[in-house]
Amino acid sequence: MIVRIVTEGQYRLAGQHLDKLNDYDNRIVEAVAQDNPAEYSSVLAEMMAFVRKNGAPVPTEEFVASDVIMPPGDTTFEEAKRLFVGAGIVPG
Repeated sequence: MIVRIVTEGQYRLAGQHLDKLNDYDNRIVEAVAQDNPAEYSSVLAEMMAFVRKNGAPVPTEEFVASDVIMPPGDTTFEEAKRLFVGAGIVPG
């Protein structure tokens, strides 16, 4: 699967990691729903680190469609409140 971190690039991530991404996504949506900016920031950072550690960067000259699109790591809590209401970021 291809995961895009907006403003950073794409990573090729094994499909076996989809459940973990969904878990992070659910935790982010919950943090936003509970108006918990500290938890949101922590989970987003964990999710970014997970993708970077377990994924292989897709070369910039390779054009592939993204299966999952994540917001930039500097997405504020206020921005997240508009992005994550009821939907999340990982298909599932």
